[in-house]
Amino acid sequence: KPVLLNNITDAEAFISSAEVVVIGFFQESESAGASHFRQAASRVPEVSFGISTSAEVLSHYGVEANTVTLFRKVDNNRRDLNMDDKDIDAEKITRFVRVNELRLVTEYNPVTAIGVMQSSFQLNLLLITDKMSPKYPKQMRRFREAAELFKGKILFILVDINLKSNEQTVSYFNLKKSQLPALAIFHVPDEERDVLTLDEVSIERIQAFCNGFLQ
Repeated sequence: KPVLLNNITDAEAFISSAEVVVIGFFQESESAGASHFRQAASRVPEVSFGISTSAEVLSHYGVEANTVTLFRKVDNNRRDLNMDDKDIDAEKITRFVRVNELRLVTEYNPVTAIGVMQSSFQLNLLLITDKMSPKYPKQMRRFREAAELFKGKILFILVDINLKSNEQTVSYFNLKKSQLPALAIFHVPDEERDVLTLDEVSIERIQAFCNGFLQ
């Protein structure tokens, strides 16, 4: 169930509690839109959902119409979905969340690809690796720690080679499975890129690779 947010303090604490949160701002708690919102919340259990009908809270966040808003820490950004559009239902809210839930490390798949492409980040850093590998948990932990150092500057993306839809990404960077794990950095505006194959994923290697490309 969405957490009830009665005042601005509750809302601010809720937003800062996770990497991605979704708040439904509604004039009435029992409206059709609020009902669709609750259904969507049950479909995305890994994301925290909150709901508020407080005029004070709605005003604080500049909400004038019934709105579903996704807040994300990775770029201190928010995405709004106007719930007064009659076509919006639980399915469309769910898709809105899935597309926009960029995180400190976003796993690349056909759904998140849309959010990645629509993001304001000009630099993407990909860790291309095998999630089935016993080394994966350690790789991911270090990749996430490095992502903290470049928060707001570079979008860190995990690309699992076991996903068939990711084969094109691997070939785009001219990599073979035998060369993985690898880091690939991509500058969106001019498609400039660089690749680094790794024996071991370390925070220092990631930091040096990113800084070298930024310079």
